Amino acid sequence: METNESSLKSTARFAGLLYFIWVLTGLYGLFYVPSQIDTRGDAVTTAQNVLSNEFLFRTSIVNDLISHTIWVVMVLVLYRLFKQVNERQAKLLVAFVIVQIPAVFFMEALNITSLMIFKGDILKTFELTQRQDVAMLFLKLNDYMTLSLEMFWGLWLFPLAILVYRSRFLPRFLGVWLMICGFAYVVLSFTSLVLPQYKNIVYNIALPAFFGELAFMLWLLIMGAKVREPEARVSQVS
Repeated sequence: METNESSLKSTARFAGLLYFIWVLTGLYGLFYVPSQIDTRGDAVTTAQNVLSNEFLFRTSIVNDLISHTIWVVMVLVLYRLFKQVNERQAKLLVAFVIVQIPAVFFMEALNITSLMIFKGDILKTFELTQRQDVAMLFLKLNDYMTLSLEMFWGLWLFPLAILVYRSRFLPRFLGVWLMICGFAYVVLSFTSLVLPQYKNIVYNIALPAFFGELAFMLWLLIMGAKVREPEARVSQVS
């Protein structure tokens, strides 16, 4: 029993460590890089911003590839952690993550292609303004694909929330919080695509829900997992 609990705790903490690294890479790619390279302006301004921060732009591409590789490894560790709780839900958890990976590699190909176009390495027969417009098109495609992937950022949390709630080694409030977080991502994704003028309002309302992932990560990293005694057995002892 002690060996199983020790293995469970080490697996949980390893998942927490991967989750922590994954969160750091996500913060770098989703918040830091966009704060340094503004791609929301016109084509000329965006081209200048990207070219003047070319190294940072390239690091964001590498960062995203590393981030999603870590995500795959992390979800496989989570599968190992939760497969005894419900193997079907654990497999669904993995599926919702794996299905996103091809799209991510395609999005990074769009990014590197945009950089090459801005630099004039390809489409050399095009006028400068035409090249910049094409590069901006690729960057916008990347943005809209990100909005679509937000739905899957929420969907993978649904089976995870169920597994956490049903497990006897993690507190149930984390499962509830993760479920709310999943709904928040899905609602934000649909709002961004259907009613983009309300995106910021929905984001501000849903912001507390997003901390569910951080709470789950910190619990795994610090507390690990601890098997609780069945209620019937506890009542007999008492």
